[in-house]
Amino acid sequence: MRYQICVSGAASGETVKESHDKAYAIGREIAKSGHTLTTGATVGLPLFAAMGFKSVRGAKGVSAGFSPASSLREHVEVYRLPTVEFDYINFTGMAYVGRDVHLVRSSDAVITVGGRMGSLHEFSTALESHKVCGVLLESGGLADYIEELLNNIWAPNTDNIVYDKDPAKLVNKVIKKLNESYKDFKFNDEIGDALVSPKRYGGG
Repeated sequence: MRYQICVSGAASGETVKESHDKAYAIGREIAKSGHTLTTGATVGLPLFAAMGFKSVRGAKGVSAGFSPASSLREHVEVYRLPTVEFDYINFTGMAYVGRDVHLVRSSDAVITVGGRMGSLHEFSTALESHKVCGVLLESGGLADYIEELLNNIWAPNTDNIVYDKDPAKLVNKVIKKLNESYKDFKFNDEIGDALVSPKRYGGG
């Protein structure tokens, strides 16, 4: 099963300076694991994740960006966002807030690196959407406040969250959690297809 794993993080600010290498490492690990990277097709930490992903030759997955723009021209000229780090860009036309929701809902998991208010929006959307959430500790910003936040404010589906300060270990934890959530699926190894278990839907 090829999962779509989102990397969420700040587009600018201190956490980009402090944790760009960690975001890059997460992108590499997602590529090496054979899964697909999804980001907001933006600059900062998500861009470093996309660069890390593209640095792995022969990766089976793709780097997919979800743009706030409605066209390539708007993406480049109005939002001034990058293009070459993505194999595919979905031009959502939803601006940043709508783009965030579409990005998260289209992903199987969301990994938070650093982060500011936009990343908090993506993280809360991921929890509400029953997504697996990975949090890279010691990456600054939002990522280092999530545990404290959840100790003081109730949130749904917190059992879907995994934490680690090591990028490789965190990606492995996220994939393990995803495998657990899809354990009712059967796979056709010859064609790489996934078949839903009939028992889940009352079949024979």
